[in-house]
Amino acid sequence: MNNTELYIEALVFASEQSIRVEEILYCLQAAFERDFSTEEVDVALAGIKQKYQPDEFAIELVQLNNGYQFLTKKVYHPVISMLQLQRSKKKLSQAALETLSIIAYKQPVTKTDVEQIRGVNCDYSVQKLLEKELIIIMGKSDGLGKPILYGTSPLFMDYFGINDIKELPHIKELNDAETAIGEQME
Repeated sequence: MNNTELYIEALVFASEQSIRVEEILYCLQAAFERDFSTEEVDVALAGIKQKYQPDEFAIELVQLNNGYQFLTKKVYHPVISMLQLQRSKKKLSQAALETLSIIAYKQPVTKTDVEQIRGVNCDYSVQKLLEKELIIIMGKSDGLGKPILYGTSPLFMDYFGINDIKELPHIKELNDAETAIGEQME
């Protein structure tokens, strides 16, 4: 492992979200005042990924949302789930999850559109989702009053472990009887 790999490993580790190759290049070039190529970074990332593949490591380098991030390997997810349950005070409420789902599937969407689907006011949920940086303001609608348009953020992708919004399950998959949980009442 060369020094460049170590610096890139440190950048990925220190990043709260997935870090893009362009961000890595910027940081390296600013710190060392020399040009680095995309190929150098790609080779270093491949080396880091290979370094963490053995079972002796609980983490792995994963490509997410056009960037890279260290994540816990899937085999350790049950233990991590217990930690997340313990810290459940920070989890999303049912109302926030419903609001986020509507925004994810209908984006860009106005708050009024979300409220029409949910049938209730969603000011609080939208505010909490903005605070948690799971949604962003995408602009303004051309409609009457020019309401704000909301969409999911890059952090949403990291939070749910997806690379693209197209990876969300299709709504018809969610209604499939095979994916239903619990007993079906007739």
